[in-house]
Amino acid sequence: MARAAVLTVSDSRAAGARADESTALIAGVLAAAEIEVVTTRLVGDEHDDIAAALVELAASADLVLTCGGTGLAPRDVTPEATRSILDREAPGLAEAMRAETARITPQAWLSRAVAGQRGRALIVNLPGSPKGAIECLEVLLPLLPHALAVGEGGGEGGHAHGR
Repeated sequence: MARAAVLTVSDSRAAGARADESTALIAGVLAAAEIEVVTTRLVGDEHDDIAAALVELAASADLVLTCGGTGLAPRDVTPEATRSILDREAPGLAEAMRAETARITPQAWLSRAVAGQRGRALIVNLPGSPKGAIECLEVLLPLLPHALAVGEGGGEGGHAHGR
């Protein structure tokens, strides 16, 4: 069973001013997909705090999902922090999330979410809203088994077109 970590990025949630509804919803969707959430973490919108948490979580999880900090607000720095620790990007994942969720709301095109690998871990930025996070996660679910298997050295690498 794949192991996941969820990192919520939000100043208001980290300060306790707002409840974190997204993490439990994400964990429920992952559990239904037979992906175990082994840890959750909550940090404010600080580049270095996000990057440090991602490095730590990626060392012990197959999948790290961030939630929040992907928009256009000045303190939304999750994509920059994520890029700073990635070994390589997987742009198609973020592109797929934007394209599919833009069918629901055009604001999806404003997302700056990124995805990629650090070591064997797949890291994906999700939006902070519970609805947006789940919609994006549902786009990823069919892709995760192959992405995680390849990341661990199983399966075939390269493109999976037509397989």
